[in-house]
Amino acid sequence: MKVAMTVSGKVQGVGFRYMTKIAADDIGVFGIVKNLENGNVYIEAMGEEDKVTAFIEVIKKSPAPFGKVNHIDFEYNPSFKDYTKYSVTY
Repeated sequence: MKVAMTVSGKVQGVGFRYMTKIAADDIGVFGIVKNLENGNVYIEAMGEEDKVTAFIEVIKKSPAPFGKVNHIDFEYNPSFKDYTKYSVTY
């Protein structure tokens, strides 16, 4: 399963990307997370459906203790490349 997410809220400057990578590694999904210029965060995640679903639930609650997710736009099964690890990109 593949999903791309654009997350808005208090998601920059609070360790959101770093904590997203830790969550992805703990759950076992692969992909990327990066800040967008408009203050949102973009996430791509792929893996087994149950793992991606668990990862989405973590993102909805904000993996960063001082972060706050207001809204997530989802795109399921996008055509992004296959990943073999999870990375924070810039």
